[in-house]
Amino acid sequence: MTDRELPTWCEPLLTRVRSARTEDFTRLRTPVNGGRASAVLVLLGEQPAHGPDVLILQRAATLRTHAGQPAFPGGACDPEDSDAAATALREAHEEVGLDRDSVTVLAQLPRLWIPVSDFVVTPVLAWWHRPHPVHPREPAEVAHVARLPITELVDPANRVRVRHPSGWIGPAFQARGMLVWGFTAGVLAALLDMAGWARPWPQDRVLELPPTSPPPAPDASADEAE
Repeated sequence: MTDRELPTWCEPLLTRVRSARTEDFTRLRTPVNGGRASAVLVLLGEQPAHGPDVLILQRAATLRTHAGQPAFPGGACDPEDSDAAATALREAHEEVGLDRDSVTVLAQLPRLWIPVSDFVVTPVLAWWHRPHPVHPREPAEVAHVARLPITELVDPANRVRVRHPSGWIGPAFQARGMLVWGFTAGVLAALLDMAGWARPWPQDRVLELPPTSPPPAPDASADEAE
């Protein structure tokens, strides 16, 4: 297999996301107009020791918004960005030093609205055909970077739901010392289902988020207050 050739495990996911709809990720309709355009990079890689993985960063605890929360690399679109993929790759380079030439963009997923921040986010699915070391380039913004193995994310022992003080309940993942929840966990959960990787897990396991946690972004797996 050449470095740019897709691994066989990627094909079912890529086939499914070509027909993905906003409703596959969130209950909220994306506004036709308004909202601040942004993009995140859902970067899939592979390592011999554990197979496919996804790149996740943890935001610095000192940030004014979403402090300490794991997330995909990404941010707001700049006028110079040609499209959402350009935004996601630029932000990933600025945040963790990702080499744009090491990435093959696979698909742009449906635009998703986050009402709390009024961002309209386009997740960009990509294949890391030539992985290399990455690290926080701006410690004031990014505290940690990790490649989370898919095998650990789908392990029933690592899947939970979290309850925000607002009453919102949504999916979450515990892996490599990180609790991935909110918008990022919602997108991950949907993609794991689409790829056929998800396994049954006990959904009665609920963790309480601390009162200082940022407001969540609704997703397709979120529940009303219980």
